[in-house]
Amino acid sequence: MAEQIDHYLVQQPITETIEQNYMPYAMSVIVSRAIPEIDGFKPSHRKLLFMMYRMGLLNGPRTKSANVVGQTMKLNPHGDQAIYETLVRLSRGNGALLHPYVDSKGNFGRQYSRDMHYAAARYTEVRLDRICSELFRGLDKNSVDFVDNYDNTLKEPVLLPTTFPSILVNNNQGIAVGMASNICSFNLSEVCQAAIAYIQDPAADLMDAMPAPDFSTGAELIYNAEEMDRIYRTGRGSVTLRAVYRIDKKNSVIEILEIPYTTTAEAIIDEVTGLVKQGKIKEITDIRDETDLNGLKIAFEFRRTADPEALMQKLFRFTSLQSNFACNFNVLINGTPRVLGVRGLLGEWLSWRRSCVRREIAYDIEQKQQKLHLLRGLEQILLDIDRAIRIIRQSDRESDVVPNLMQGFQIDEIQAEHVADIRLKYLNRQYILQRTADIQSLIEEIADLQNMLENRERVDNFICDILRQVAQRYGAERKTRLIHEQEVAVFDDEELIEDFRLRLFLTEHGYLKKLALTSLRSAGELKTKEEDQIVQDIEGKNKMDVLFFSNQGNCYKMKCFDIEDHKPSDLGAYTPNLLNLEEDERILFIHVTEDYSGQILIGYENGKFSKMMMNVYETKTNRRKLVNAFSVSSPAVGLFFLDGEDDFTAVSNINKGLVFSSQQVPLKTTRSNQGVQVMLSKKGSVLVSVKRLSESNIEEDQYYRCKKLPAAGKYLKESTLVNRQLDLNGL
Repeated sequence: MAEQIDHYLVQQPITETIEQNYMPYAMSVIVSRAIPEIDGFKPSHRKLLFMMYRMGLLNGPRTKSANVVGQTMKLNPHGDQAIYETLVRLSRGNGALLHPYVDSKGNFGRQYSRDMHYAAARYTEVRLDRICSELFRGLDKNSVDFVDNYDNTLKEPVLLPTTFPSILVNNNQGIAVGMASNICSFNLSEVCQAAIAYIQDPAADLMDAMPAPDFSTGAELIYNAEEMDRIYRTGRGSVTLRAVYRIDKKNSVIEILEIPYTTTAEAIIDEVTGLVKQGKIKEITDIRDETDLNGLKIAFEFRRTADPEALMQKLFRFTSLQSNFACNFNVLINGTPRVLGVRGLLGEWLSWRRSCVRREIAYDIEQKQQKLHLLRGLEQILLDIDRAIRIIRQSDRESDVVPNLMQGFQIDEIQAEHVADIRLKYLNRQYILQRTADIQSLIEEIADLQNMLENRERVDNFICDILRQVAQRYGAERKTRLIHEQEVAVFDDEELIEDFRLRLFLTEHGYLKKLALTSLRSAGELKTKEEDQIVQDIEGKNKMDVLFFSNQGNCYKMKCFDIEDHKPSDLGAYTPNLLNLEEDERILFIHVTEDYSGQILIGYENGKFSKMMMNVYETKTNRRKLVNAFSVSSPAVGLFFLDGEDDFTAVSNINKGLVFSSQQVPLKTTRSNQGVQVMLSKKGSVLVSVKRLSESNIEEDQYYRCKKLPAAGKYLKESTLVNRQLDLNGL
C-alpha cells in the first residue's frame, strides 16, 4: 500500500509549485481586480458604469440600485453585495469621490463616517452623473476594443475612452498580491489645465497648473514643495492633511467642520476620548458628534482657563485630526503594473487618448466614405431615372432587381441595394439632387479627417479643446485648502505638555515619587516601604531635566514629564527599573534644572572634594546616560547643588569634624577630576558624613574651622554627641 502511495507522490521544487499554482492567482488579482488602469478604473468600476450606460441611465430617470446590481452581474461574476459596495463608493451621496460618477438618491452612508451605514439596494435609486458622458464619448465609434464577458453572452469594453485624465481626478485604492495602489484625487479643472500644459510642452512645470491634491472631504493640506515634487516625479510620497475647525470662545467650544480623507469622525472621537481618560488631555470636558444633514460637525467643550489654539495643536499631534495620505501611483499599463509620477501618468493617458481619437476619426472617415459611395450610386441614377424605374418594373423576380440595376448603371451591389430600397415617391429629380448635393462637402470632410488623422498636432489640439470644455462644464473650486509649512504653527512635544510645579522624593531603597504641589497640599503622610525612608526631596517643574547621580559615577538624564505622576499613597517608580541601572548600582543624588546653572560639590571617602559647574552635564543631544560623570577612585559620600557659596561639615569615622566653606574648594573643569584634599586621614580614618552646616547639629562652628586646608579636623565635643543624643549621621 505504501509503495502505491509513493507511486503517486512526485517531488517538486517549491519554486515550481509557487509558479504553477500561486502565480496565476497573484496575476489575476493584480490585472483583473485590484490595480486601476490608465482610464482610471478597476474592472469592477468599469463593468458597473458600462452596464448603467447600456441601461440608458446616462440621460434617463433613476432606477433602483438593486436593478443596476442585478444587470451588472451579467458582466461581474462577484456577488451582489460586492457590486453594491462598488456602486456606493462611486455615488454622490457617499462623498468618497471628488467628482462622483453616480447621481444617487437615498442613504449611501458617508465617507467621513465609520458607523453611518448605507441603505439596502432596494431602497436607493441611481443614474449616471452628467460627467459620465465624458467617459463614454466615442464608445459607439469603435474608439476602444470590446471583449466577451465571462460567459460569452455580452461584449464589454477593455477600457473606457475617457476624455480627461480620470486616473488623477478621483481617489483609487487597491491591495493586490505583493503590491498595492493608492492614488489621491486632484481638482478636475487643475488636472485639465495640467494636461493641456503637458500636451503643449512635455517639460512644462505641472505644479503651476496643478499645485497639490484635492480631496472630497476638504480639510487643509500642509504644503511641502520638496515632497510634492517627489510625488509628481516618482509617484510615491505622502501629503499631510489636517482638520478645519472653528473656535466659539463665548461657549468654550471647538467645532471640527472638515477632517482628513484618511480618517472618520468616530475614530477621532474614540482617540480624543482615550486621551482624556488617560489624562493626557485635561482641557476637554465634553465631546459631541453633531453631524447632521448639513454635514460633519464634532464639538469639543473645553475649560474656560484653557488655550483653545494650544489644545488644537495637542489634538493635531496625538490624533488623526492631522494625518498623512501615502501616495503610491501604481497603475496597469498594457497589462503591466508600473509606478508612475504625475508626468508619467499624463504621458500614458495622452498616448491612450490619442489612440482613441484616431480610432474615432478612422470610424468617421469610414462612415462618410460609405455614405459617399451610396451617393455616387444615386448620382448615376440621376442620369436616367426613367430607366431605373423601367429596369425595376421589368425585372421578373425580386432577386433580379439588384443585378439588373448593377448592370444597367455600372454600380456595385451596395449602391444597387440602396437604390432599390428607395421608396417610389423619392424617385424624383428633386430628391436625388438634394441628396447628391452633399457629395462635394463629404469629399472635403473626408479629406479634412484624413489630414487630421495624419497630423498629430491637430489631434492634440482636438484633445485640448475637449479638455477645456470638460473643465468649463464640470470643474469646481478646490475643496482642500493649501497651507504652506511656514504658516503652520510648530509645537514640539514639550510645548504640548502641561507644565506645573512638583516635588520629587528619593528614598533610601531607590524609589522615586513625583507629586504635583496641588496634590501634595492635601496629602497626608507619604507612603514608603517598611524600613525605607526619604533621603532627598526637591522642588521643580514638569518640563525640567532630572539628573540622577549613581554610586558608579554615572549621570542619568530624563525629563520630569517622562516620570509617571504618583499619588501620595504610591510607592513611586523604582529607579533601577526606571533608569535600567546596572547590578549593585544605586542613586545617590538627584537634581532638577532647566538651564544647568549653578555648581555641584562632591565629597569622597578619602577626604577629597570636587567642585564643578553644572553645565558640564549639559548635552546637545538627548543622551540618557553620561558615563564618568564624576570620579570613582574613591566612593562618593555626599553630593550637593550650589547656587552660591555655602558652609559644610565633614565628619570622619573617628568622630573628627571639620567645618569649611565651599569657596575653599577650587573649581574644576573636567567631570573625571579626583578633587582636592580637604580632610586629612588620621590613623587610617575615612570620611563618612558630609552635611550643610545649616542642616547639621554642630555648635560653635568656629571651633571646627581651620585656617588652612587640608586639615584633620577636631574631635567632636561630648556635648554634641551626648546631650543631643545623635549619632554621626545626624551631624
